[in-house]
Amino acid sequence: MQLPQWLARFNRYFTNPVQRMWAGWAPTMGILEHVGRKSGKPYRTPLTVFSTDDGVAILLTYGPDRDWLKNIVSSNGGRMRRYGKTFAVTEPQVMPKAQAAGSVKGWMRPMFALLPFEQAVLLKRA
Repeated sequence: MQLPQWLARFNRYFTNPVQRMWAGWAPTMGILEHVGRKSGKPYRTPLTVFSTDDGVAILLTYGPDRDWLKNIVSSNGGRMRRYGKTFAVTEPQVMPKAQAAGSVKGWMRPMFALLPFEQAVLLKRA
């Protein structure tokens, strides 16, 4: 399942600016800092983030055709802000959710498995 594209556009312009105020501190959220592959412009995208042993997992709720994903693939990473701390992330790997589920740890692991999305991206902490 993928969420509709109109919702992605709505979130980009209305929800994301509000979420950026607290997403870097909230337990289930993070802010992905990345650079536009064409423009070179810096971006900060709030996302639901799941911890792994060596980084983070992010479900692709709108599918793999996302600018933030294309940007981090193009530059082989970015920076993630979680729990008030920022760290580099590298080696983005898009894969089926079932394959990524084994990497998710902690209390959010059951939620990751239950959510109805098909793909995820794993990022390693640098």
